[in-house]
Amino acid sequence: MGNRLSKIYTRTGDDGTTGLGDGSRTSKDSTRIESIGAVDELNSTIGVLLTEPLDEDVRHLLTGIQHDLFDLGGELSIPGYQAIGTRHVTALEQALDRYNETLAPLKEFILPGGSRAAALCHVSRTVCRRAERRLVSVDDGSVKLPRQYLNRLSDLLFVLCRVLNRQAGVADVHWDKARSGTASE
Repeated sequence: MGNRLSKIYTRTGDDGTTGLGDGSRTSKDSTRIESIGAVDELNSTIGVLLTEPLDEDVRHLLTGIQHDLFDLGGELSIPGYQAIGTRHVTALEQALDRYNETLAPLKEFILPGGSRAAALCHVSRTVCRRAERRLVSVDDGSVKLPRQYLNRLSDLLFVLCRVLNRQAGVADVHWDKARSGTASE
């Protein structure tokens, strides 16, 4: 990064546009900026999760993912630039396999909840799914690997929710079909 931000406000966005990394300007509600914002929000929710007491391996994994997400935001801000590659997707798949093999097979749907850390991880998972949907809307041919990355990440976050519940000694919250429609009773 050649220039460090010394002045936070520039007033250049007052007209509803923002600058991309290649120097061009675009509307703040463009699909690309929506995607960048969703990835930034995802990174922030993982930051909140990292304030919880976590196993050091999980903490290290999530911190690495935060760096990847920051890089992904950079990739999205510079059309044609690639920061997320197959090695990033493969690393998520390896972590997913490693954590998932320690869990009992799923026989029921799981509701968001359990321990506080798992509930926060579920929030990150749902924000990740939204970021993936926003990225699909960019659809300029340059976001295949970032889409795959977010798709694997949401799966990994789901598995981590289960891991975090297990580590906290709290059961996953299973969906109970028999309770459907009983909220008002």
